[in-house]
Amino acid sequence: MLRLTVLLLLLANAAYFTWSQGLLAPWGVTPAQQSEPQRLEHQIKPQALRVLTSEEARRLESAGASRTTLECLQAGLFEDGQVAGLKQVLERWPAGSWVLEPAVEPARWIVYLGKYATAENVSRKKTELRQIGVSFEALSEPSLEPGLSLGGFATEAAARQQMEALAQRGVRSAKVVQERAELRGQLLKLPAFDDNLQARLDELRPVLKGKTLQSCR
Repeated sequence: MLRLTVLLLLLANAAYFTWSQGLLAPWGVTPAQQSEPQRLEHQIKPQALRVLTSEEARRLESAGASRTTLECLQAGLFEDGQVAGLKQVLERWPAGSWVLEPAVEPARWIVYLGKYATAENVSRKKTELRQIGVSFEALSEPSLEPGLSLGGFATEAAARQQMEALAQRGVRSAKVVQERAELRGQLLKLPAFDDNLQARLDELRPVLKGKTLQSCR
């Protein structure tokens, strides 16, 4: 039995060698062709390829790192009196690096609790609201302090609808007030803010009047 196994292995090895060397080609039995000469035919000017030196590679890497990502930033709104100061600075900036556009900031209505006599009263009301699961936020209008906002809305009707819903949850003393009137003015846009403009930002800050530059998105 062992001799038969050895004989079969020898025959198998001989057959594999004959097949791998293409000696069985006349009978149509050959191994698959591994080379792909068609790839060479499809290469575009392979003779133009060259290996970069380490100095060239560093130079290209530095050039890529110095590329600036452009970003659109905006700030506003600015009233007519503030726009004059902006233009005085921006007219020294490159052409096309800034634009002032007319814009409207809608009025804001809030569901309001207050005014309270003391900060302690405000703290007590916050505890009550937390217990019934009603959220609140700080006021942006100092004249309404001390008090709380239970939500801001673009219309008075929307604010009143929310006040009625809160009344069903036990908030009885809320009222609707206008926190901010509609504001018309100019919106400053820097459509292609880059490192060059970043370096000049200190010129602009004094005339921004505390307004921050934010993404245009």
